[in-house]
Amino acid sequence: MASGHPDRAIKSIIRDIGQECAARGQTVTEALVAVMVKAVVLDPRNDFNVDQVLNKKEMQNLTQLCVTRLLDTTNPSLSTMKMQVHFDTNYASRAELLREQHRVLEGRLAPVLRDITDSRPRVQEDLENVYRKIVSYVLLSSGLGSPTDTEVVREVTAALQSVFPQTKVPSFIALSTKKKEQELRALATLVTGIRLYNKECGKGGRSIEDLPAILSEAIPSAMQTVDEGLTACHVLAHQYTALLESTQEDPHRQMQLSSFKIKEALFNVRQHEAFLCILLSDIITSAQEVEKMKEQFAATMEQLKITVRDKVSVDTSQVYPLFVALSNLWSSFQDEMLLLSFLADMTSSLQQFSAIQSQLLPEQVLTSLLEGVTVKTDEERIHETMETRVNVSEFENREWLFPETTDHLDELLIQYHGFCAHAIGVKGFILPGNPAIGILKHKEKCYVFSSKEAAHAFARDPDKFIQLNVEKAQEHAELIHLLELRHHFEHLVPYAQAGNADKGLMKPTSTCDSSTQTDTHLLPPTIVTSYEWNEWELRRKAIKLANLRRKLTHAVQTDLSHLRRDNCTQVYLPKDVGTQTKRDNSSNVPTPQVFLKGLRGGSSPTTRMVRVDLTRAVDET
Repeated sequence: MASGHPDRAIKSIIRDIGQECAARGQTVTEALVAVMVKAVVLDPRNDFNVDQVLNKKEMQNLTQLCVTRLLDTTNPSLSTMKMQVHFDTNYASRAELLREQHRVLEGRLAPVLRDITDSRPRVQEDLENVYRKIVSYVLLSSGLGSPTDTEVVREVTAALQSVFPQTKVPSFIALSTKKKEQELRALATLVTGIRLYNKECGKGGRSIEDLPAILSEAIPSAMQTVDEGLTACHVLAHQYTALLESTQEDPHRQMQLSSFKIKEALFNVRQHEAFLCILLSDIITSAQEVEKMKEQFAATMEQLKITVRDKVSVDTSQVYPLFVALSNLWSSFQDEMLLLSFLADMTSSLQQFSAIQSQLLPEQVLTSLLEGVTVKTDEERIHETMETRVNVSEFENREWLFPETTDHLDELLIQYHGFCAHAIGVKGFILPGNPAIGILKHKEKCYVFSSKEAAHAFARDPDKFIQLNVEKAQEHAELIHLLELRHHFEHLVPYAQAGNADKGLMKPTSTCDSSTQTDTHLLPPTIVTSYEWNEWELRRKAIKLANLRRKLTHAVQTDLSHLRRDNCTQVYLPKDVGTQTKRDNSSNVPTPQVFLKGLRGGSSPTTRMVRVDLTRAVDET
């Protein structure tokens, strides 16, 4: 394995660990296994030298350590890593989620769209079939109703016929494919706006849900769920922090609490809190967007009512943009519904990774451990240190920032996710920092502290404490994500890679993404338009030139026409006049009806002819 290709060796290690865990009844993902491999290798207590090639025995040891930690379901560190992997692989920002949703929707509509654009109808029945497909596309793209609902299909058809009657299908078929797609998207948007207006007027829209009202109820509910989760995290974090502080000066109590893994539980709770804060921020953003869209939707609908009210016909240039605006706003409401559902699912899924808290420290056990311990909230800790401030005169070579003298303080990127930069490496756990004490700017990075003494100690030798924090993160790999310390391990392999068998387990080949751009044409174009590659074309041109040489152009100029002036006159054309000199009249006379009998002869030798005149009299006609 050590002599194979690095990527294959990495995948082999991850595959072996996954198979071993599966054999013992524990299913793990490759991403989690890769994180665990990195955590085990980084931990200095395991004595892995990243600068040397691992032999077969060391790789077996690495595999066994990873399997042991992955099977230890009572360890909060494993739950924290699972939570981090789950969030990284499933969470997406608003823009990314909406972009992916629109891509999926376009993929679902692509067969219907292609079926319409590729149609070549020849008879009337085919034209009607194409029109039905257009109705289906408009309905599916809007997401307002089911194609199997007859009433909905009838409503969409009526709205479509008002802007795109069936007689226009032949001209639509004559368009190019790109023009057809643009026309279909425009029709879908326009018909959706018409249906929304009809629903507002009470003339349809049975299958259209009231999304603004649904969002108005769902957003507060989602915010309440996240707030409840944050409250639970805050309570546990404050209690765990108080317990850890009580062990700082009492070694006996420290030994008593070591079996409960309170430090790892604190990291788990703080990570859960950080993820919930991200989700809460997205929900607040969604709420703000919904309020804006509700106002715009109401204003657009009111303007449309004023434009259409009591009018037999309305100019399309006035109402079509309003219908399109209604459709776009409704699409935004649908996007917010999707976002809210995604955030609610993420909030619910994160809960499973904090379930270990109740197993590790049941409420009764935690209550007994907290007897005689003062529990302080983050707000109380910050309030106690609001009046304390670092003595800047003691650190003349250090740059300090304070909230009252710093513009755009919220935009500063505080290191360690806002936790005290001194407590991590010295005390081994995390405490909330207070910017009012002073923000140390060291090597273009900002640090906050939980007390004035911690700030002074850190400022005397920042690099020393930064290294201590890195070493603490190596012992507890979940801190790399929680405290945002990835930049300290950039020289190591990312999660997707666990080693390099040829050049040391964690020393990959340095690579970088680069790109260059050149002008398409550096020099002005020198295209000779008269160039011909076809020899026969050159022959034709040569013959033509040869014939022209034999032609002569003659011109004659006479004295009478020399310097003559062009004259013009204007006359009045005769008018068309008509007269009537006689009157047409007619009369009706009876048609003569005379019948002759006996011309063919009979039984007698002599022929007897009888003439019968059945002509009606003139006065009877």
